[in-house]
Amino acid sequence: MASLFKKKTVDDIIKEQNRELRGTQRAISRDRAALEKQEKQLELEIKKMAKTGNKEACKVLAKQLVQLRKQKNRTYAVSSKVTSMSTQTKVMNSQMKMAGAMSATAKTMQAVNKKMDPQKTLQTMQNFQKENMKMEMTEEMINDTLDDIFDASDEEEESQDIVNQVLDEIGIEISGKMAKAPSAARGLPSASASTATTISDEEIERQLKALGVD
Repeated sequence: MASLFKKKTVDDIIKEQNRELRGTQRAISRDRAALEKQEKQLELEIKKMAKTGNKEACKVLAKQLVQLRKQKNRTYAVSSKVTSMSTQTKVMNSQMKMAGAMSATAKTMQAVNKKMDPQKTLQTMQNFQKENMKMEMTEEMINDTLDDIFDASDEEEESQDIVNQVLDEIGIEISGKMAKAPSAARGLPSASASTATTISDEEIERQLKALGVD
């Protein structure tokens, strides 16, 4: 029972109209088929009357044939008009749907605009930009501090490596020289050689006198 009192929507009305238009098209097609059948019968009657020489009957049948063909042409015109009406109805339905979609979109945009405060939105964006800049500055300071710490540590490690390398080289050189050094018995000079290579005190005094130093 509820469906009987339900209000018809635009789609329901358009469906009913299209159903009626299709029924009209089928009725027109049936009328045209009947007219074409009568047309063939009249053509046969006219041929028979012509063979018998009955000119008056031929004229009457010819007038009927002319009227019948005019009526058949009218069915084509009416059928074209019905098709145009069906197409126009579909176009109107499509336009109404687009208008409905635009109306719903406009309502949504109005609701969003009411909720959205331009000044508040601008303030929020500015605050975000300011906080973002603070975060970038803080991150940059932290990175610089970490770079200084790690760079100092790297320099200290590199300096220690150089010192260790130098000490290793010196240790190797000293070890090599000690390996090549003569033993204590062979390395001590003899008494005669020491006497020969040692300058006497008399010689030193003589050279000083020659220089005028008393």
